[in-house]
Amino acid sequence: MNAAENNTKLMKVPHNIVLEDRRHLTVSGVSDVDSFDEQTVTVFTELGELTIKGEDLHINRLSLDMGELVVDGEIAALSYAEVTKSQQGSFWNRVFR
Repeated sequence: MNAAENNTKLMKVPHNIVLEDRRHLTVSGVSDVDSFDEQTVTVFTELGELTIKGEDLHINRLSLDMGELVVDGEIAALSYAEVTKSQQGSFWNRVFR
């Protein structure tokens, strides 16, 4: 890995949320998706775990390389939870928590 690639991986994507008419949500700065269904989408961001609640939620676009998530549906609530070091563990740690 050369220096340019290393710097790119270390750069953090700014965390922004754009909600349009409570039906179209764009989130940047997403590092991982924890879980999703038609009522709840939970993602990890640089600022903590973000939970999106609503009805008929659909992930229209997800690019972890770009750190972007687009969700459509009837969005009712957005909430953050702080992420502790133990929660940031491996995939299997998140599965068995």
